Amino acid sequence: MECFLCRPKIKKITTAELRNVYLKDKKDRFFLDVRTPSEFKTQSIPGFINISLQLLHGKLDRIPRDKEIVVICQSGMRSSAACRMLKKAGFEQVTNVRGGMNRWS
Repeated sequence: MECFLCRPKIKKITTAELRNVYLKDKKDRFFLDVRTPSEFKTQSIPGFINISLQLLHGKLDRIPRDKEIVVICQSGMRSSAACRMLKKAGFEQVTNVRGGMNRWS
């Protein structure tokens, strides 16, 4: 059983922080959208790369390890799961966008 206190710490930001801080300083960040390709095609944020949560584990080699990984989905649930997966895979700087695209508009 996974220990709640043993879980890796995952940074969380709001969509306002994403818009006002993160997207203005992109240099050391990799933006990842883990929604399905059809969701991504319907609405996405420029600069985000789409790798759906279902395919993420097999595509970890496409994600840079020397940058902060900023992850978004529709509501925050899949991005949260993606962040845990990335942490387990050894990515150190992982940030989840709370509320996801539902809060982006």
